[in-house]
Amino acid sequence: MSNLKEYLIQFVGLKTGKHQFDYQIDDSFFEHFGFDEYSASDIKVEILLDKKNMMLELEIKHNGTINVPCDLTSEDFDLTIKGKINLIVKFGDAFNDENEEILTLPHGEYEFNVAQYIYESIILSVPTKRVHPGVKDGTLDSKALDVLNDLAPTEIKEEENKDTDPRWDDLKKLLTDK
Repeated sequence: MSNLKEYLIQFVGLKTGKHQFDYQIDDSFFEHFGFDEYSASDIKVEILLDKKNMMLELEIKHNGTINVPCDLTSEDFDLTIKGKINLIVKFGDAFNDENEEILTLPHGEYEFNVAQYIYESIILSVPTKRVHPGVKDGTLDSKALDVLNDLAPTEIKEEENKDTDPRWDDLKKLLTDK
C-alpha cells in the first residue's frame, strides 16, 4: 500500500468547488492489494471531488475492461465493467471508516488515499458469474461446452395416453381452476 502515493488527494490547498482527478488502472494496481484474479486490466477511473466548507463529496466512476476466465469454460475473455460509488468525507475526533459511504478523518488531516475505494468499486462492479459472450450467443467452440451439453438433463415427455388415477386428475384440476 505504500507505493500507492499517486492516489493521495491533498484537499487542503484546493479551493471550494469541484475538482476532477483521473487515473488509469492496470494489473500493477491490483498487485498492491495481493489480488491476481484479473489480467490485462485497462480501466479508466474518474474522481469528481466537491470541496465544501466542512466536508468533501466524492463521486468515483470507472469503466474499462478486465481479462477474466469464464466460469463455464475456463476460457479467458475481456469483460467490460462500469461502476460508480459516492463517498462523503467528514471531519471528527478520530479516523472512522466503518460506514462504506461516510469516511471520518481527524481534524488537521490534509490528505487521504482513495486507492482502497477505487479497488472496492472495481471489485464490486464485476459480476459474480462471468460467462464468455460466445457462450451466450453460441459462437464459442469449446470442449468444455460440448461436455456440458452432453451431460445436460433431457426433458422427460409424459405419454398422453397413459392411464392415470381419476382422483389425481381431479386434484390437478384444482390447481388450474383458480
